[in-house]
Amino acid sequence: MEASRGKLETLQKIWELANEKLTAEEISNKLLLDTDLKGMTTLREAAWKGNLGVLLKIREWAEEKLTTGDK
Repeated sequence: MEASRGKLETLQKIWELANEKLTAEEISNKLLLDTDLKGMTTLREAAWKGNLGVLLKIREWAEEKLTTGDK
């Protein structure tokens, strides 16, 4: 996962492409909440690896995409 490697540039490009092609619900489900083969979300993977920059960026994106009712 790019989150575990701290690759903000790659994550930013993925985010931009997702915003062009996916709905807010799809972004939430596929980018923010989906898990890898070990059952880890992007957020959990970044936290596990101690990537604060990635954690903060994912949080920013989640707040940007999720409505108050979804939080």
